[in-house]
Amino acid sequence: MTLLLATSGTATSTAAVLVAAFAASSVEMVEALTLVVAAGTRSWRSAFEGTAAALVLLAVLTASVGLPLAHYLPIDALRVTVGALLSLMGISWLRKAILRSAGRLAKHDEDAIYARTVGALGEKGAPASRRDGFAFAVAFKGVMLEGFEVVLIVISLGSSSHRLGPAALAAAAAAVVVAAVGVLAARQLSEVPENTLKTVVGIMLTSFGTFWVGEGAGVSWPGSDLSLPVLIAFFALAATGLAFAFRRPIADRNSATAAGA
Repeated sequence: MTLLLATSGTATSTAAVLVAAFAASSVEMVEALTLVVAAGTRSWRSAFEGTAAALVLLAVLTASVGLPLAHYLPIDALRVTVGALLSLMGISWLRKAILRSAGRLAKHDEDAIYARTVGALGEKGAPASRRDGFAFAVAFKGVMLEGFEVVLIVISLGSSSHRLGPAALAAAAAAVVVAAVGVLAARQLSEVPENTLKTVVGIMLTSFGTFWVGEGAGVSWPGSDLSLPVLIAFFALAATGLAFAFRRPIADRNSATAAGA
């Protein structure tokens, strides 16, 4: 019976890590793709070069700094540090998701971001050559910033649970899916349910962070990894309750949307 519970808890934890890594990576990659596509309207060559340069730099930083820290830092210290970091990130995402669900914050709109970025690039004038510094900079910045968050989340989720390989594979799968959606949907990146994904990610990161801070501090969770679904359910219910508590009347939400537009 004990072995069955342990096996069940391990499977649950692995599934939760995979879902969290995939969802979080998808959100960040959609945001990066928006900027790359916008940069491509000015110069696809420079946009791809900026993307490649950012990916190379991320790979170097991950191999030289991220993985050694995850490998050599004592496990309890690693779990407290990573848990606190994930909790802060999760709470930040969850706060925005709750406010958006309640109608008190405008929903994240990738099409609007795309339009603003294209407009800003258009103000720079026509490219002087096939290589364009502005397109390169926009693509590099977008991929670098969002990619850094992906690396941070994947290493945090994977190292603390000893599932770095599966977490990395989940992130890679997210990259393939987002790239495919980007090709098929072209500029209609709002087709990706990013706000829903951010809610899920916020709940899961907060749950993982709470769990690992507790483990690193010596807390003995009932059922070990089986406590994770309980924490996820708790934060999901709390987020739903807060969204309803802060919900604005439909008329107010419509006026706020019109004002934001």
